[in-house]
Parts: sequence; structure tokens; C-alpha cells
Amino acid sequence: MTEQTTELTFLKSSRKRRIAAFIIDHFVMTFLMVSILFIALGPNFMDENNPSKMMTTMLFVMIPGFILYFAKDSLKGISVGKWIMGIMVRDENNQNETPSFGRLFLRNLFIVIWPVEFIVLATNDQKKRLGDKVAKTVVVKNPNKPAKLPRILALIGVGVTFFVFVFLFAGSAMKNSEAYKVATKEIEQNKEIIKETGGIKGYGMMPTGNVSISNGQGQAQFEIKVLGNTNDLNVSVYLEKKPNGQWKLIEMQK
Repeated sequence: MTEQTTELTFLKSSRKRRIAAFIIDHFVMTFLMVSILFIALGPNFMDENNPSKMMTTMLFVMIPGFILYFAKDSLKGISVGKWIMGIMVRDENNQNETPSFGRLFLRNLFIVIWPVEFIVLATNDQKKRLGDKVAKTVVVKNPNKPAKLPRILALIGVGVTFFVFVFLFAGSAMKNSEAYKVATKEIEQNKEIIKETGGIKGYGMMPTGNVSISNGQGQAQFEIKVLGNTNDLNVSVYLEKKPNGQWKLIEMQK
């Protein structure tokens, strides 16, 4: 008996699906790189006054991050975005085969010039971008794509995880900054605030505001919710820092 190989016929992906997959992939990969970068910098990075150290840390994270970005389709020609959108990358001459890792990597290198890639994809009759032409690949619909619900839930999960992480890490970094510590110390020494709150018992979960330091000189502005025994109070604080100096309170408003 002779073995017969079943060859599937694939339909080309629409441009809309490809663009949506690209946006999702960009969001996911950026989230991974930003998350790792924040963890590498640590919660006290706002007080860091060593640009060369920060640049070294960023390069240490960003270089492997970009390599991972360009290799995002290496698992059966399917990235996170393509899995969610139900599409995949295949060899243009044999759509039953997944291109090699090298070809998939080469294909994604052209994302660096993404504006050009978008124009080419939007105007090309074969629905190909430059990366597809050079690597001889084609993006097709995945006949074995998962049901729509898990893919929608995955997309929602990625978005929620990103915003929760950024919110918690940014709030944690702000609370660990020297500027915030000075601000809360000044609040605790303010007799009017103590009187209006009936005594301070704590602060809100996440302050809002910003801290900026350049060449040792800094400015910081916070909106801090003061939790009192009898009444809560929102306090606005503005501080400044001179090179090699300490943070000093400039203005406080209730």
C-alpha cells in the first residue's frame, strides 16, 4: 500500500486580521519588555541618578527583548496575535509547511520599518508585505483555530494584566521614592491636616502624580489621599530637589 499525504487548501488572511494581529503582538511584546525592564530597574528607579547604569540595564533587557520580538512567529508560524485572530504564517510554495525559524526571523526584521510595511500590505494585490516577499511566506487562515470565546478571553486577559501591572508597579515605585516619603513626613507634621482628619491613620493605596529627576535636579508632584480617624482628606504636594540635595516641600494644598 502507498501512503497518501493529505494537502490542505488554505485561504489567505484578510488585511484587517493581519493588522489586528500585529497590534496585539506589538502590545504583548511591549508589555513583556516593559515588565522585565521595570523589574530589572527595581521599585526605587525614580531616585536613580546614574544614567549610564540605567542605560546598561535597558540595553540588557531591550536587546534580548527585540530578539524575542522578531522570533514571535517561530512556534508553528503562530504568534499570540495570530493565535487570537486565527491566522498563521506558511511557506508560499507549500502552504502545508511552516517556514524555518531563520525565514520567520528574517520576515519580522522588516517590522522595524513598519510604516512602509503597512503601505505595502495595504496596496499589494497578494496581501503581502516586504517581509513576506523576502522570506517567501504567506499569511493564511488557520483551519484549526480555537473557538472564538477562549481567544476573546485571552485578548481581554492580556489587556487587563498589562494595565494592572503598570498601575501597581507605578504606584509602588512612586511610594518608594524619597520624594513621596518626604511628602508624607511633611503631611504628618501639618497641624491643620491632623486636626481636619482627627489624626492620620494611613494613606490611599495609590498616589497620583509624577517624579522627574535630571542631572540631580528634581521636581515632584503628588495627589495623596490622607486617611483620617474621623475624616479623609486629599492633599496636593509639590517638592523640589537641587543637585546633591534633599527633597524639600515647596507647596501643600488641601
